[in-house]
Amino acid sequence: MKKIFLLFLLFLSLQSFSQQVNGVIVSDTGNITVVKVWGTHYERGFAQGYLLAEHIVDLYVNYIKPGFGSSLPTAKTVIQQGIHIKIDSVYHTEAQGMYDGIDSAGYAASGMDYIDILVANAFLDLEGLYLFKQLKLKMGCSSLMNWGTATAGTDLDGKSVLSRHLDWSNTAAVVNNQAMVIHIPSEPDEQPWAMIGFAGQISALSGVNNSGMGAFQHMLSDFSGTASMNMGYEPVWFTLRKALEKNDFNHDGLHNVNDVRDAISVNANGYAEGYIISALAPSATGHDSLTALIAEIASTVPYITFRTNTYPDSIPDDNVYTANYEIARNNHMHFCPRYIRTRNGLGDGATISSLKNWQIMRDSSNSGMGNIQFMQFIPEWRQLKLSVYKSSLPAYHYSPGLYDLDELFSNPVNISDPEEKTQIQLFPNPASDRIYIKTNLAKTEWITISLYSVLGNKIMDIYAGANLPGDQIFSISTSALSDGIFICKLSSTSVSEEIKLLVSHR
Repeated sequence: MKKIFLLFLLFLSLQSFSQQVNGVIVSDTGNITVVKVWGTHYERGFAQGYLLAEHIVDLYVNYIKPGFGSSLPTAKTVIQQGIHIKIDSVYHTEAQGMYDGIDSAGYAASGMDYIDILVANAFLDLEGLYLFKQLKLKMGCSSLMNWGTATAGTDLDGKSVLSRHLDWSNTAAVVNNQAMVIHIPSEPDEQPWAMIGFAGQISALSGVNNSGMGAFQHMLSDFSGTASMNMGYEPVWFTLRKALEKNDFNHDGLHNVNDVRDAISVNANGYAEGYIISALAPSATGHDSLTALIAEIASTVPYITFRTNTYPDSIPDDNVYTANYEIARNNHMHFCPRYIRTRNGLGDGATISSLKNWQIMRDSSNSGMGNIQFMQFIPEWRQLKLSVYKSSLPAYHYSPGLYDLDELFSNPVNISDPEEKTQIQLFPNPASDRIYIKTNLAKTEWITISLYSVLGNKIMDIYAGANLPGDQIFSISTSALSDGIFICKLSSTSVSEEIKLLVSHR
C-alpha cells in the first residue's frame, strides 16, 4: 500500500509539472554533483533548482539559515531593498527560476523563497555590514599561479597554471553539497562558464570560462573594517560571474585578466567585506600583467589594490601567490606562515611543471581539515582538475578528477541539433540514489516507463499515462535497488526504447 501511495504522489507531481528542464546531471560521484544547464537566466536557474533541489535545501536549512539565525529576516530585507547590497535584476530572475525548480521537484522548505537564495549568494557581503557582524561563516583559500619563464622547460612549456585551495567549514551541510554547474547561456553577449562550489550558487566563488580565464575568491582575513551603509555594494561573487560570463566584459576585443580587473573596478567604492581575488588567463594573452592578477579589495580606503608579478612580494620570477592577508594593500607585506612555506617551496621559481605546481600547493599551502576543494586550472590545455573533501578527509588527500573544458562547454544535443534527439534520456548513469528520465515525444499519446531486471522481470512502473507534447522529466529514487544492471523501457503507440542503467551505491 505504501509503495502504491508513493507512486500516486509521483504521478500527481508529474501531472503538475510544466516547465521544461534545460539541464542534465553530468555526473554524481566522488562527493560532487556536476550539472549542465542551458538557456536563459530563468531557465538555467530552474534547471539547477530542479536537478540539485535536495542539495540546495539541505545547505540552506542546515548552514545558511542557522548561520544567520534571528538575523535572517533582516538579511532578506536588505537584499530586497537593494540599498546596502545591490544585486542585478537578472540574478533576481535566475534565483526565482531556481526556487521554482526546487518547488517543482517537491523540495521547497517551509518559509523559503527566492530571496533566501540571493542571501546565500551574498552572505559574505552581508557579513561586512555592521548589522551582521556576529556571523561566523567566513572561509580562507589560497592560490599559486605560474607561467612564462617559471614554467619554461617543463611539460607546460611557458603556459600558465593555477592551483587553488578552497578552505571552509567541514560541516556535513557544506561537504555533502558540493557542485559544479556548467552554464551554456542563450544570451548573445554571454559565453559558457563553470561555477565550482556548492549547490544553489548562481554566482562565482571559483569559476572558469570558455575563453580560458579563471577567477577565484579568497578572504582578506586581516581586514577589520566595517562597510558603510547605503552604498549599494555589489556582492563579490556576482562581480566574478560577470567577468567570466560576459563574452568580453570590457569590450576591448581581448580575453585576459583585464576583464576581471575592470569588472572589479566598476565598483569604485569597494566591497562590503575584505576579499582577495586571483585571476588567470592563457599566457598567450601577452604581457605578464594580462596573464595573472591578484586584487585586494575592501570597504575602506584603499578600496581596490592590484598586484602582479612586478610587485616586490618576495616571490621570484613569473609566479604569484596569495593566501588571506594584505600584501600590496597599504604595502602591508603581511606574510603568513602559509605564505612563507609556499615561497620556500617555490625555490628559485623556475622549472615549475604542472605536477610541481600541484605538489607545492598540496604540501605547503593546505589548511588541514578545512580544505574542502583543491583544484588546478591550465587554460591552454583546456583542463580542470578537482579533488574534494569526502570520507572525513580534506581534499588534498585525494587524487583529482580530470575535466576537459571542451567537453564541459559543448552544447547538449537538444540545443545544438534537435534532429538527433532520442525519445528517452536517462541520467546520471551510473546512478546511486536517484535517476532522471527525460522524454521527447512529438505528440500526445499514452506511454509507459518501466524498470526491468536484466532477466526481463518487471521491478516497477515509473510512469503510465498521457504524456504532454515536448520534453518532460521524471524523477525516481533508486535507493531501494541493489547494485547491478537494469533495463529502463519506454513504450507508446509510436515509440519503443530501452536503456541500460547501472546502479552503484558505493
